Amino acid sequence: MDPGSILAALALSPSKDDFILDMCAAPGGKSLILLEFLKDGNGTLWSNEISANRRQKLKSVIQQYIPKEYREKIFIKGKDGARYGLLHPNTFDKVLLDAPCSGERHLLKTPKELDKWSPKRTKKLATTQYSLLCSALLSVKPGGTIVYSTCSLSPLENDGIIEKILQKKADQVLQEDIIVDSPLIEKTDFGFMVYPDSSQGAGPLYFSVLKKSHSNSEKDLNLIR
Repeated sequence: MDPGSILAALALSPSKDDFILDMCAAPGGKSLILLEFLKDGNGTLWSNEISANRRQKLKSVIQQYIPKEYREKIFIKGKDGARYGLLHPNTFDKVLLDAPCSGERHLLKTPKELDKWSPKRTKKLATTQYSLLCSALLSVKPGGTIVYSTCSLSPLENDGIIEKILQKKADQVLQEDIIVDSPLIEKTDFGFMVYPDSSQGAGPLYFSVLKKSHSNSEKDLNLIR
């Protein structure tokens, strides 16, 4: 697994009794890390993936790497991540949102993928990412933690998403002021970035840590409007 992805999962600060949602979980690497923290406690992980093909890959990874005695702690779901806020408001202690993105990591390894990249595509993805983040914010408990991550280099998909939600939902979400002790990490305005050129080939990987304010249910419903 890419070292940057490991840092993003660890930034959620999972503990053994947490109820955690991995909202866009395939292929499953971050779910494996989260499960490591749950195996000796009463915690539960929902690993969600809307794509049937990717969900099958997720299941294979879980079956291959997780011993049977710990599989009872993970539930694989196939819902639209953007619906979690409506279906499960104020439910999870922590949410990891590794959002669908323009995926420049793949461009570095497969140059022909560059033909699929365009400014229009990254703008469209940013709309989806913001919708998913609003859903994550609604589904986490007051005081709960969200980690938003991408493998994109686009500021529009990274700091731009965090800046937008901090502005629009200023009374409902706070940015967590955390220190990441890693030589791979560079600080951005609203998060952290792992750049391949300065991290011995890791990344690209962006993540930001947010905390939901202690707001009431009526305010929470406004998150999706």
